[in-house]
Amino acid sequence: MDAIRQTIPDLARYFSLLPAAGVGARMAADCPKQYLPLAGRPMLWHAIQAFERAAAITRTYVVLAPDDDHWDRYDWSALTKLVVLRCGGNSRAASVANGLRAIAGQVADADWLLVHDAARPCLSGTLLDKLITELAADEVGGILAVPVADTLKRQTPAGRIQETVAREGMWAAQTPQMFRYGLLRRALEQAGNQVTDESSAVEALGLSPKLVASDMSNLKITYAGDLDLAEWWLTHKAG
Repeated sequence: MDAIRQTIPDLARYFSLLPAAGVGARMAADCPKQYLPLAGRPMLWHAIQAFERAAAITRTYVVLAPDDDHWDRYDWSALTKLVVLRCGGNSRAASVANGLRAIAGQVADADWLLVHDAARPCLSGTLLDKLITELAADEVGGILAVPVADTLKRQTPAGRIQETVAREGMWAAQTPQMFRYGLLRRALEQAGNQVTDESSAVEALGLSPKLVASDMSNLKITYAGDLDLAEWWLTHKAG
């Protein structure tokens, strides 16, 4: 059956993978960022829950650091699609690549992998469904992203403005980033740690991933103040 899936895209399955081996140094918190409390749960729980609710997703893999001692402090039993991989690396790219190697016997080359930030807890079912629908027949894959609305400035080493950068055609990348397992694994193995997201690795192969329009609700938690905004959004969505 796996050999058939590799040649007939319509039979491809969908898997999600969340690299969660980082520490989130910019948050200056007492624990890794993905475990910070948010709406009564660790932030990572909300990020996983988006895929738990999605009927299209077969399984969700979470990549933890081998020495992670926070995971077992929480109750994850309601997440029935969840598989934990303790093979995180020293960068996002390394954690994703290690995770892809670890699931090699469970996922076919033609199956889709949706890689998502553990620090994006507000992904909606609407955006997730939109990404899957728009990319299901795509030859390359693609990402959720938002057109840049702000004026962009490039800084000097002294922290002053060097120039204004044209924003036309510029997009801010988000996650999930969705590519076929075989393609993504090959791209990351060739790119090594020189890329900051999966799309960059695929682009390095000479391919052009598709941009799927998202919105600012799919925010990434980077600084402490972002937690308040995420809490408001999750509460508003639930209500």
